[in-house]
Amino acid sequence: MLEIALSHEDIWPEHDWEALATRAAAAAIERTPHGQLATGAATVEISVRLTDDAEVQTLNAQYRHKDKPTNVLSFPMVQADLLDTIAQNSDDGEVLLGDIVLAYETCAREAAEKDVTVETHTTHLIVHGTLHLLGYDHMDDDEAGAMEAIEIAALSALGIADPYMIAED
Repeated sequence: MLEIALSHEDIWPEHDWEALATRAAAAAIERTPHGQLATGAATVEISVRLTDDAEVQTLNAQYRHKDKPTNVLSFPMVQADLLDTIAQNSDDGEVLLGDIVLAYETCAREAAEKDVTVETHTTHLIVHGTLHLLGYDHMDDDEAGAMEAIEIAALSALGIADPYMIAED
């Protein structure tokens, strides 16, 4: 069973962010070989923090040595190759998958540039962040292609168009 622990700053507009995050994370997980994490007996928790550019910039500088805000940061708590084993053998039936942190100003700016709602862009970023928690990355072309394919499938299941499609004028 998937559980989202969500916190948000007032800069984020009023919305049911917890429901949005739950749908996004579940859609991402279900399209990977770790799909049972979303529906299995163990409680799999993801912490989602919706904050501002300043907080994300601080975290980005501290953990990635990049002193600038970014749209989303992910902090996995479990090694990807141990996910299934940990979920099946958890002593208390709970697994903290990791943390996802989003910066509002960057998300809002990117949403406007892409001509989508903040909610749509946030959904994409939570799908993206969840895949990072599962060990997916986009450092090389093969990994990026695999990760994007899962993102596109997850977003499609949520009724959201392919965010990587280049709009033709």
